[in-house]
Amino acid sequence: MTAVESEQAESARPADPPSEEPAPKPAAKPAVPPAPSAGSIVGGLGIGVSLLALLVLGFAGFLYFLSGVQEARQQTTMYATLRGELGQATAPLNSPKPGTPMAILNIPAIGLYNEVVVQGTSPENLELGPGHLRDTPLPGEAGVSVLYGRRASFGAPFGRVPRLAPGDEILVTTGQGVAKYQVKIVGDSRDRILVNPAPNQLMLLTADSDLIPSHYIEVDATLVSTTETDARSTAVTPSEVALGNDPNALILCMAWGLALVIVSVVGTVAASRWAKWPAYMVVVPIALAVVWNLYANIAALLPNLY
Repeated sequence: MTAVESEQAESARPADPPSEEPAPKPAAKPAVPPAPSAGSIVGGLGIGVSLLALLVLGFAGFLYFLSGVQEARQQTTMYATLRGELGQATAPLNSPKPGTPMAILNIPAIGLYNEVVVQGTSPENLELGPGHLRDTPLPGEAGVSVLYGRRASFGAPFGRVPRLAPGDEILVTTGQGVAKYQVKIVGDSRDRILVNPAPNQLMLLTADSDLIPSHYIEVDATLVSTTETDARSTAVTPSEVALGNDPNALILCMAWGLALVIVSVVGTVAASRWAKWPAYMVVVPIALAVVWNLYANIAALLPNLY
């Protein structure tokens, strides 16, 4: 093939088609978050109910068991303090401030020994042990002295008081000496038929039930030892009367409840962003302390004799 024929053949060959650029892809639509399924909602509600049930069961455990440990520890400390004051004749008289240990109670018939009595009968005072009603004379003095004690919670120091019978002996040691009483009447606030006519008495009050108290049991005992000189008494608040509670504790309950929510949220965030176990080791002790204070203030909303 000659050069002319080669050029003619090349010119006769069809030209290559122009290259086409691919069409641009449509922009992706933003992903729509899936709606929560019924299963996840039910699961979340289940977790919430379980935590609430755990909190309620924890309060029951605190009220009937752990509160007794707290009361026993306080009693041990107060007994050592008051015994030293009695030995040095410096035990408090003349209406000491609420919560001050001021007497030692012994009731052999029901196995109650060396129970420290504090001044005051508010729910907070009775978390420490039996309390002396502040507008009555001190035990051993002229008149009717009144002591309150819990029936079921915080060690239940008066749990067996309803078992007392006429003739049983009650001994109360104060800075003025040992006052001896003899039980005359055991009754309750619903049906007051018998009245002790003795001018100098000791009354022990506690709740009628260790489940749901509606009234109180009353034990009247007559002073059979020497009557001591009257000391000053003072007025009481509504939270110190029989079956009274402390409505101010509701504010503290709300504050501690809010603190528990904050601690829980902080712990959850810390566990999700950092290492779980170090976060739990820091948060759990704080949460337990918050829960303990929450329970203590909820207990103050219950009747003080319970």
